[in-house]
Amino acid sequence: MARDLGRGWRVPLLVLGMLSLAAGVDAGLLRLGWLLPAPGAATVLDHGPLMICGFFGTVISLERAVALGARWAYLAPLCAGLGGLALLAGFSPLPASALMLAGAGLLSAATWQLYRRQPALHTLVLLVAAAAWAAGSALEIAGWGVPAVVPLWTAFLVLTIAGERLELSRFLPPSAVARRAFAIIVALLLAGAVASVADLAAGGSLFAAALLALAAWLLRQDIARRTIRERGLTRFVAACLLPGYAWLGIGALVLLADGGLLPGSPGYDAGLHALLIGFVLSMVFGHALIIFPAVLGLRLAYGAIFYAPLLLLHLSVLLRVGGDLAGAGTLRGMGGLLTAAALLLFILTLLAAGLRARRN
Repeated sequence: MARDLGRGWRVPLLVLGMLSLAAGVDAGLLRLGWLLPAPGAATVLDHGPLMICGFFGTVISLERAVALGARWAYLAPLCAGLGGLALLAGFSPLPASALMLAGAGLLSAATWQLYRRQPALHTLVLLVAAAAWAAGSALEIAGWGVPAVVPLWTAFLVLTIAGERLELSRFLPPSAVARRAFAIIVALLLAGAVASVADLAAGGSLFAAALLALAAWLLRQDIARRTIRERGLTRFVAACLLPGYAWLGIGALVLLADGGLLPGSPGYDAGLHALLIGFVLSMVFGHALIIFPAVLGLRLAYGAIFYAPLLLLHLSVLLRVGGDLAGAGTLRGMGGLLTAAALLLFILTLLAAGLRARRN
């Protein structure tokens, strides 16, 4: 197997992902009515592709490449990051989408290699997650609108997190019955995402029901229920996970009550952002303090100050979801602005933690 890239090559790849994050947040705030400079040549319609494919696709692919330890696997975050950069530079949507699809395909290939190395349920779920990203991106290139592929892209993020949490459950292994239930939930979630391509109401309802079942499974089985009693970083991670699982369930309930994934409906924005901010970003906050040191070889000094961006994040989701459901545009806009502030504060806190660890 080819040798891994050095840590110095990983930083530029992470920077590509962060550019997509900054542009995606900017596009999202413009969508909410905030008067901000345009994110390069990208438009408000690029908010979803920038966030899911450009940012999360790059970061998840980078983490997977480090785990595999093969140079070719780093082409996945490179392609995903360049896809986001292509949107910012004003290229036509096709080259950007093709680069993101290439990143998804390479991530799937890297995850397949990991599955061959360690055949287990959690690596299989990670493989399914990567394939969901690739399928969604392929459908986008084929002409399907973003709302039709959002369930597949969301499945990519949700199943990646679920697979990683299942891997960590080896410290408190679920029973055979619980593992079978997990496998059934994953199958239903994937079936709902695929069915949503043709029918956003029926497929979206199945997708939401599976998300609700997954939230219940994670709340019941995750080791975070016990580690919340610990101290320091261990407790902080659990404090990110448990509210995140609650938002996963709330988002699923909102989508179910709304009749599925129906763009323009009152629950569509509320349900999706409960999932993508309340659940996914909360998971990012919890895992970043573990993943970034492993990926970049940096030491971070944990401190209670990390609770500040976490609390701000959950307040932002509360305002966003409440504003959506109440039809209050001001609350909705304020929720979006607070999400951006929470992300910025978290990044600054990470940088301060790195500097503090370096001094120590």
